[in-house]
Amino acid sequence: MCNLYSVTKGQQAIREAAAAMRDLSGNLPSLRSVFPDYAAPIVRSGTDGVRELTMARWGMPAPAFALKGRNSDPGVTNVRNVASPHWRRWLGVESRCVVPFTSFSENEALPDGSHPPVWFALDDGRPLAFFAGIWTRWTSVRKVKEGETTNDLFAFLTTEPNAVVKPIHSKAMPVILTGREQIETWLSAPNPEALKLQRPLPDDALRIVARGKRDDGPSTL
Repeated sequence: MCNLYSVTKGQQAIREAAAAMRDLSGNLPSLRSVFPDYAAPIVRSGTDGVRELTMARWGMPAPAFALKGRNSDPGVTNVRNVASPHWRRWLGVESRCVVPFTSFSENEALPDGSHPPVWFALDDGRPLAFFAGIWTRWTSVRKVKEGETTNDLFAFLTTEPNAVVKPIHSKAMPVILTGREQIETWLSAPNPEALKLQRPLPDDALRIVARGKRDDGPSTL
């Protein structure tokens, strides 16, 4: 599963690409490595219907069965089974978001037992793209030392890997949206139409851009 990605394009580029009319992200830095439970930018519809760029913590609430015997919920970063009742409640337009990225990584299993990251992007220039995501506001214990907190949380959908990702990670890849039409479909279309986007990116639309680094991408704000 993808548990590390980068977003090195600035907030103006994100707003323009996703047609966000309001920016609540503050002074958004270049994020060369986003890990689970980190705060990262998402674009969603606000409660008043205005599309907004804001920040949320990466990791949706885990299903109840996964929390047995645990005293905290660090969250689920990737969602595959959209037929599950746990995830189905967040598939309406009010809970969908898009997650900007410039590259994402999967760990490669090497013969020496190491698992270095391999970074993927649309091309070597690492242009801006988006994951198809979901979000919610949730009260829980994310970390024991924090205690109970209320946060905006997000995750993104995954699907079968394409031929570029499969040799590195054979089980899944993120659902990637390219172009305004796909972003609009995910953010506003009825569920049956929106969920057609849960498919692998075409093989010729993705490439490996780096190996072995814990962060990626030139800062091009």
